[in-house]
Order: sequence, then structure tokens, then C-alpha cells
Amino acid sequence: MHRLVLPYLWPVITGLLLAVLMLLAFPEQLPNPFRQAPPAVIEAPSPLVPTSSEQATNLPAPEIRQAAPLNRNQGPASYSNAVNQAAPAVVNIYSSRIVERDQHPLMSDPFFQQFFSGDDATTHQRMLSSLGSGVIVSPDGYVLTNHHVIHGADQIQVALRDGRETLAEVVGTDPESDLAVLRISLDDLPIIKLADSKEVAVGDVALAIGNPFGVGQTVTMGIISATGRSHLGLNAYEDFIQTDAAINPGNSGGALVNPDGALVGINTAIFSRSGGSQGIGFAIPANLAHSILNELVTRGRVIRGWLGIEAQALSRELAASFGLRTPQGVIVAGVVEDGPAAKAGLQPGDVLLSIGGQVILDARATMSDIASVPPGTELALTIVRGGERMDMTLEVGERPVPTSPTPTRSQSGS
Repeated sequence: MHRLVLPYLWPVITGLLLAVLMLLAFPEQLPNPFRQAPPAVIEAPSPLVPTSSEQATNLPAPEIRQAAPLNRNQGPASYSNAVNQAAPAVVNIYSSRIVERDQHPLMSDPFFQQFFSGDDATTHQRMLSSLGSGVIVSPDGYVLTNHHVIHGADQIQVALRDGRETLAEVVGTDPESDLAVLRISLDDLPIIKLADSKEVAVGDVALAIGNPFGVGQTVTMGIISATGRSHLGLNAYEDFIQTDAAINPGNSGGALVNPDGALVGINTAIFSRSGGSQGIGFAIPANLAHSILNELVTRGRVIRGWLGIEAQALSRELAASFGLRTPQGVIVAGVVEDGPAAKAGLQPGDVLLSIGGQVILDARATMSDIASVPPGTELALTIVRGGERMDMTLEVGERPVPTSPTPTRSQSGS
């Protein structure tokens, strides 16, 4: 039986031996699970081009917009030309006033009074001095500065960069914008040029020139951080330019200039938790300063439009109580007796929706808009009273000159 089987097994055995010899001769053909395969090269399709060959046919190449290379040599290496243009017109302002001082309790004792002369015993005054900055804007000697720099001063001294000093007279002040105009009488005065502050853009280089802490004229550099800043609680009318150029106490009334040395703003205030510069300074735009300068010089006061109301912002809850879907308009919280609003028939509790066809969205912005309307102008009003809409006409009056002292500034004055 074995002899019959073996002849049939020889071909199988021979095939197996040949297979073993072939694998031993070519080991790379062995299926080794631990052998590293060569990296596959994958041709990834563009994400903007369809992968289907039918869809990709005859499509144009995608348009890629390349950013221009940064030109790091575009700006000047120095701003000395701008400083030379503007700095001579920036002055130091020293104001002083006499105030009553508290008498020491011992001075009320006759025993101690005998050691002092009659004048010493009865004189209880002291001199207070403050410093700030200003900008000469006219060959006639007009100087722009802040109202709070010279407020209540009995004497104002102006010191120029060239060493000259002189006393200044107050032409006029506008507490509601915190601007004041002085006048000095000197020959050959350096003058600064005014830029159009409407053209100021966020990111523009800005230079602040003033007299911080009384150390002398100082120039700091930054950029325009924002424009049209309001709701800061600094002034009644706010439209500030914000900058991160270092502004410190003593810079008030100084110049904020552009790289050409032109005036773009009057430095006014800083936001600070420590009293020093934290990179948030505010300047009154040059256009507004120029307008107020002209009115103070030609009229002696700033004439503003006035409605004679006390307005309150309208919240969503209050709007719903008046039957309004959105918090649009302001509530008339009070009406000045014999004022324009009272003569037109407005009453406390009315909701003022629009003035002159303009919807009221912000009470402070509306107040600024009304201030620019000439007194005597008639404006159409839309109000809500008792859930009903009413239309009426109001004749704009002239805003009275404020008689109250300058309000406390919520941010640190510069």
C-alpha cells in the first residue's frame, strides 16, 4: 500500500520543496506584518476644486488675493519735524488763587493770640497754585486751554518755550465743553496749524505735547485709539478723541498733533486708577475747539440750542409699560418752567420719540444734536402720552449759561 501511495506524493513534496527554496532565495516576498511600508504619496485635490473630473472640467483657477508685503520703512524714523512745528506754540500755564484757610483751633485762645500781630491773627488765607498747558492758535495771542485749568484763578501766567513769560486775560470759558480762551500780548508769537479732526482715523500716529507734573515741556507718542468717545461723565457735551499717547496731570490744555505737527485735539482728561497715565487719554477735537473759540471771541459765550427738559433713558420695561415694542425715545422726567418744551405743551411723563423727524436712540447724542440747532428754529416732535401718539411743534430756545460750579470729574483730570 505504501508503495502505491508514494509515487503520488512525490509531485506534492517536490512542489513544496521548490516553494521553500524560492521564499528562502527572495525573503522580501515574505508577508511580514512588522515591515514598514514606504510612505504613500497622496495627491490631495485642491479644496476649492471639485474632485469629480466632470465637474472640474474647464473651471478657472481660483482667485487668491495676496496681502501686500509689510513696508516697515513707510513711517518716518523721527518726528522731530512735527515737534519743531508744533511745540513752540504749546505753552505752560500757571494759575493761582487765594483761598480761605482753616484757622488753627489754638488761635481762638487769647493766650496764643497775644504772640501774633493783629494782621496775622485775622488773616486766614493761602495761595493755591496749579499748572496746565495751552496752545497758541492765533497771531492775535489767543490761547486755547481747558476750563478746569484756569477755573477760579485770580492770576494766570503763561510761559512760552522760548523763555518769555506774561500774564494772560480770560476771554471766555465754556464749562460744558471744558474749553477756555485766553489772550496774551506778545510779539512774534509761534502759531500752530489746525487739522481737520474729521479726517482723524484710528491707528494714526499722535503726539501729545504738554507740561506733565511741571517738569517742563514733554512730548509723548502713541496712536489714535478711538474717535467719538462719549458717555464718560466728563462734560455735558462729549465727542472725544481717545489716544494712548502718555498724558499725565499737567498735560491738560496741551496739544495732540499729527505727524505733520498740526493740531488735532486739545488734551483734556485721562482715565486712570493710579493718577498716572494708563494709555487711555482723551482730547477735544480741533474742529469743536475752533468753533467754540470763534463763539467765545466774537460773542463772548457759546450759543446752543435748548429744549428745556430733563430726559431719562427708556428701558425695555418702561417701554413696555408705555405700549412700545422697543426702547426707542426718552422719558420727559421734568420740564423747565417757561422753557421751550413747557411753551410747546410737553409734560412730565411724556415719551419723546423723535425730534425734527430724527428717531431718538441715544439721549446724550440727541442733546448734542439739539445744541447745534440755532435758537428760534421750529422742530416737529412726536411723543406718546397716555398710550397715544401725538405730534407737536417746538421752537428751540437758547441754552442758559450754567451758574453751578464745575462738576466733579469722574475720571482723573490731566
